[in-house]
Amino acid sequence: MTVRIDEMDRKILRAVQRDADRSLDEIAREVGSSKTPVWNRLRKLREAGVIGQQTAILDPEKLGLEACFFVLIRTSEHEADWQRRFLEALRARPEVQEAHRLAGDIDYILKVRVPNARAYDAFYQALIAEVRIHNVTALLSMEELKYSTELPI
Repeated sequence: MTVRIDEMDRKILRAVQRDADRSLDEIAREVGSSKTPVWNRLRKLREAGVIGQQTAILDPEKLGLEACFFVLIRTSEHEADWQRRFLEALRARPEVQEAHRLAGDIDYILKVRVPNARAYDAFYQALIAEVRIHNVTALLSMEELKYSTELPI
């Protein structure tokens, strides 16, 4: 279902993306509107599913999760049962922040956040014990150059 979004909705969405913790008054002031119309638009956008769950963004390094690995997975297994088990294994592991099925030579890419290389190895060993994987390549991120949760709207 496509939601009809006008320029005022986009202004509100950009403001909320930057900081959803701000007051309705602050958002209304930023977008050049009053509180009630902004509240009504936000409610409409939430009901339509444009705005999902609101969360806090935590600093992984301050929490001891200093290693970020991008894990490239190739598999020779493509049947539904394997895919179900693989998905269950990923969902059961909080270290997996993102998982994507890809087109091309690599079947899946995971973003895995752990304290260090030993923790990654424990994650890797547990994953391959649970599901058969043809080839795994782990790439350690040396430096995060850009991070954003904001969509280009």
